[in-house]
Amino acid sequence: MKRASSPSGLSMSKSRIMYIENKSASLNGPARIGRVTFSKTGKSIGYGGRTFRSLKGNGFKANYYDVETREQFWISGPRKDGKDRLYAESSAPIEIDPDVAEEYWRDIRGKRSDRARRAD
Repeated sequence: MKRASSPSGLSMSKSRIMYIENKSASLNGPARIGRVTFSKTGKSIGYGGRTFRSLKGNGFKANYYDVETREQFWISGPRKDGKDRLYAESSAPIEIDPDVAEEYWRDIRGKRSDRARRAD
């Protein structure tokens, strides 16, 4: 399993592709699909140089917070149908990190990646 270190020095172990949406400014905040790492205890998630902890059910449309900035986020497994946003009417794009794009399209969405489609 892949091991990484978070900025706070926590030893991280398991990793997984997840949907990450910043809910601090609005209900339809910036969103990404990317690889997160879980701490050994499972109490923290690392992504993009940030460390997140669970709100333990105390968030409004959010389930994690950034331990440094206190911004609230919705972090969950990505949906196979791609409808990850809470509000489907949102037209805001969901960015997919380049390092997970192929795996996301192949293993989660069940489609070939854009790169593989262009090769045809």
